[in-house]
Amino acid sequence: MAQRKLKFASALLPAGWQKDVVLTIDAQGLIETVETGNSDKSLAAVKGFAIPAVPNVHSHAHQRLMTGLAEVAGPGADSFWTWREVMYGFALKLSPEDLQAVAAQLYVETLKSGSTIIGEFQYLHHQPDGSPYVEPAELTLRCLAAAEEAGIAITLLPTLYAYGGFGGQAPTQGQRRFINGAERYLKILATLQKAIADKPLHRLGISPHSLRAVTKELLGEVIAGLDGMGKKDAPIHIHVAEQTKEVDDCLAWSGGTRPVEYLLDNFALSQRWCAIHATHMMADETLRMAKSGMIAGLCPTTEANLGDGIFPADSFLKAKGAIAIGSDSHISVSPAEDLRQLEYSQRLRDRTRNALAAGPNQSTGRTLFDAVLAGGAQSMTQPVGVLKAGLRADIAVLDEDHPALIGRKGDAVLDSWIFSGGNPCVSDVFVAGRQVVQSGRHIHEDAIKKNFQAAVKRLSN
Repeated sequence: MAQRKLKFASALLPAGWQKDVVLTIDAQGLIETVETGNSDKSLAAVKGFAIPAVPNVHSHAHQRLMTGLAEVAGPGADSFWTWREVMYGFALKLSPEDLQAVAAQLYVETLKSGSTIIGEFQYLHHQPDGSPYVEPAELTLRCLAAAEEAGIAITLLPTLYAYGGFGGQAPTQGQRRFINGAERYLKILATLQKAIADKPLHRLGISPHSLRAVTKELLGEVIAGLDGMGKKDAPIHIHVAEQTKEVDDCLAWSGGTRPVEYLLDNFALSQRWCAIHATHMMADETLRMAKSGMIAGLCPTTEANLGDGIFPADSFLKAKGAIAIGSDSHISVSPAEDLRQLEYSQRLRDRTRNALAAGPNQSTGRTLFDAVLAGGAQSMTQPVGVLKAGLRADIAVLDEDHPALIGRKGDAVLDSWIFSGGNPCVSDVFVAGRQVVQSGRHIHEDAIKKNFQAAVKRLSN
């Protein structure tokens, strides 16, 4: 793509909301210059409110297949753990072609929600019977192919999963597609590194599934291997302290150490680390994690759907902790809804309002939006987060004619999008300056949906 210019009627820049903004974008999709107050009528302006697109930092693409199908009560008490067994049943069915079709549909929905980056925490590695594919990275490569179909930026986070419980317990039959040792896992990383070498929209990191699924020694070996590949800044994402049972099991196994505490005590945590969920922490863990630089990767809608609990966002943010958001199981794919759920969880717990606003007379929506832009860019190691020279032109445009936004100005636009309008407010989306959503429709929506429908039909038989 040659150098081009994009003009927006209104845009959120580092200095605040500006009118008639022109971005000059280079061949790689990076912003070269930003001009405000441009009166040149020969350059048509995109109507609406242009904002930096929010990264979606946590995705299990295969779970998109089962959205809405785990909402029937079982014979006993339902929990995350009963949901997990249902999910394993779906995970064991998918072929590589199915995964690509499901992932591409998810990535279209992600773009239409106003997110231009997906963090794919991908733990399907083997054939349904547990035997390896000829290409060990086959299924993660399918997610990469789906991202290219949809035109979304992706941070690949292939999952290290070796055990079924704390202390190196044997995995279950339902986990047979997930399991790798260090040697085979590092081969997957090497393959993926080569596959994305010339792809500026793509990044590579790792995702040790959880402290249940790895040991300290195994994770240390893999991190050393990652660093030895020249990836010393590559992201490391890990599920931690999502469920109270997980905390109890960790306490029993370790002799009194909680999951987040264990990470803090045993690894050199930094901004390259992202703690997915981190729902159940004591006050000292919350403070220590915030000070470590480790980002909290929150998935509020999924966490509510699974009955996980409430993240201590108020105290974490007051301690200068960094946060990001993801759609995880994809029961809903909406950054607006996840930010709304995050704020509402604090309100319900404490019976208050505007719990996470930065201070008096500050917009709650703007506070949350700014926080997840910064945390998302960092945890994805992608050059995004604000619209300024040197960063990529990843932009979502909110429809000024949507009833939720009519008459709104300034940060009230964000408040109304997050707390009222949601996904229907997103009209246009640009990835690296290339438009992939126009007037609410993805440029390849019909073809990708057709493939998704065929996959669902095959899997339903």
